[in-house]
Amino acid sequence: MTYDRLVCANCAAPVSEGRCPVCRANRERLQQENFFAGLNPMTLIALLAVLIAAVALLAHQTV
Repeated sequence: MTYDRLVCANCAAPVSEGRCPVCRANRERLQQENFFAGLNPMTLIALLAVLIAAVALLAHQTV
């Protein structure tokens, strides 16, 4: 899950905005834990499509 969709229980604002210290701390923790946490879903889908295309091209060349 990306942190841009999370809502802070402390200030009821999106965590990605970092309005309160709790938001900022959680945003930093999520960014450090996982590289893909900061990416939006469309970017992940595009990366997956490129990976599938590369595997398909490799499979086609080996046949």
